[in-house]
Amino acid sequence: MTFIETMKQKAKQNIKTIVLPESEDKRVLEAASEVIKENFANIILIGEEQKVKKTAEENNLNLSKAQIINPETSEKYEEYVNAFYELRKAKGMTIEEAKKTLLEPIYFGMMMVKQGDADGLVSGACHSTANTLRPALQILKTAPNTKIVSAFFTMVVPNCEYGENGLFVFGDCGLVENPTAEELSEIAISSSKSFQLLSGKESKVAMLSYSTYGSAHSELTEKVIEATKLLKEKAPNLICDGELQLDAAIVPEVGASKAPESTVAGKANTLIFPDLNAGNIGYKLVQRLAKAEAYGPLCQGIAKPVNDLSRGCSSSDIVRSYSNHMCSSTNAVII
Repeated sequence: MTFIETMKQKAKQNIKTIVLPESEDKRVLEAASEVIKENFANIILIGEEQKVKKTAEENNLNLSKAQIINPETSEKYEEYVNAFYELRKAKGMTIEEAKKTLLEPIYFGMMMVKQGDADGLVSGACHSTANTLRPALQILKTAPNTKIVSAFFTMVVPNCEYGENGLFVFGDCGLVENPTAEELSEIAISSSKSFQLLSGKESKVAMLSYSTYGSAHSELTEKVIEATKLLKEKAPNLICDGELQLDAAIVPEVGASKAPESTVAGKANTLIFPDLNAGNIGYKLVQRLAKAEAYGPLCQGIAKPVNDLSRGCSSSDIVRSYSNHMCSSTNAVII
């Protein structure tokens, strides 16, 4: 069974309800139809029912089991408006502004999740990351004891003896551009939880650098060294180490040579990159050269499940995102 098939089976064991606010996008409807066919999530589409059904009919899509909700006619609209106003009034929100804002599908969908009428939301096919995460942070906010929202990729490398039989979490490869040492330690904590939730295995975190144990000295290596120190203070039971070069982190022979006393060297399955440049380049290299499956970016650190798609995604990308999204999310630990 492939990784994505395993994720779908996990999702089927505990069916969740996903809100899709981008019902005007054909790819989203294609993905919704596939999810309904495979029956691993309940689907709520935000939009005008007749338009959604017309698009579905024109493209031979079965959305018969999807719930379609128009904010303008929803019986929950006033309830959501009042709840949103209460959340934002200290920031200057008026009731009139709340009414206007809640007509936007993504804000209405976030309120559905906030009020417990859905379990999570997936957006980004035709919204920017900022336009997905802004309402998430305004309405759902960050998870308890979480200081930063970040993103990770699940990487599945074929015929690979490294990591967890080729399974890795890479963070942050999609959101935080140049994290401080403090932020890097928080990204590591969230990424370790994501790995454990997805794989059911213990996370072994490597804080990556171009240096191993002081083999080079610069402002860049010092940031990773400080982040590692903070990480060990915050999560003393977490298996983690740094700074480590990539080969020292995942190749046992190199790890034994460069960092023989490390509990992580040569065994890492959760790789924390020092900045978005390194992370984005790293995951794409593995994806293209090793022909790895790359699932993400998946968000982590929001109080309830929210996932940001790439605007270049295909419908099959969205389906895979749904299954990963639901399996990597659990009550306010990961998004």
